[in-house]
Amino acid sequence: METKEFEFKGFTMNGFIALFIEIAIFALCILGFVLVETYPILPLFSVIGALLAVILPIGFRKLEPNEAMVMLFFGKYRGTFTKTGFHWVNPFMTSKKVSLRARNLNPDNIKVNDKTGNPIMIGQILVWRLKDTYKAMFEIDSQTMAGGGSGTAPVTVSNRMRAFESFIQVQSDAALREVAGMYAYDENEAENGELTLRSGGSEINEVLLSKLNERLSMSGLEVLEARINYLAYSPEIAAVMLRRQQAAAIISAREKIVEGAVSMVKMALDKLKDEGVVELDEERKAAMVSNLMVVLCADESAQPVVNTGSLY
Repeated sequence: METKEFEFKGFTMNGFIALFIEIAIFALCILGFVLVETYPILPLFSVIGALLAVILPIGFRKLEPNEAMVMLFFGKYRGTFTKTGFHWVNPFMTSKKVSLRARNLNPDNIKVNDKTGNPIMIGQILVWRLKDTYKAMFEIDSQTMAGGGSGTAPVTVSNRMRAFESFIQVQSDAALREVAGMYAYDENEAENGELTLRSGGSEINEVLLSKLNERLSMSGLEVLEARINYLAYSPEIAAVMLRRQQAAAIISAREKIVEGAVSMVKMALDKLKDEGVVELDEERKAAMVSNLMVVLCADESAQPVVNTGSLY
């Protein structure tokens, strides 16, 4: 979207020079009243000088690094002033100061539905800043929001930035709901190995960042970084999903145990046959395999049975 912001081109003066001029005018005004008997016309100039001495201080402006002032002349936008330091500008200019510094936003976790319809709790953390002062000040109603809804109360920089933050929070919630609805929670719900919220990591964060900046483009605000910092099933299904995850973990572990047990039984049979320790028929081999599998796959230690009779 095209920007309407441009740099302030109006007359500016070093603030300390303007301050010296202000003091000189004030001193001349006093001198004019003192010499009124000698030069009767001086009080007229002194009155004019006194009016200037009252008006000129209104033009003093001070800016710190990464701050800006939106300059207005009787309601008309005249540019954005970004020169740091102490300056003097036209006293009839109205200025609205904003901060261009990066800020953190950590909204509350929200409940959403993932792609498969499961309710989940998800949270995010954002780093944002003001990018376009014109859009931020005039494309969204930041003045009314910063003034507590009245639009007439005095607006401070902190109130104005909180208004921007409130706007971002609403849009970030909407963007997070949209992104969460595009993906399944984990691999158990995904199809064909597609990306999930748990496994997506940086790719999900990039999608979230893109969706946020797309929504905020009209406001002149920019999100520099967006990350999902909390992800869990909603409390009403968390216990059920935990049991499912535990069952999946048990099945995976059992598969590994059985695979290892079969390998060990095969190795034992091959070892007995190769070294000629004992000759076993198929029935005895089956019995030995059964016993070894019970010992190797059991959850508890097996209780041995000592055969004191004949092997056969």
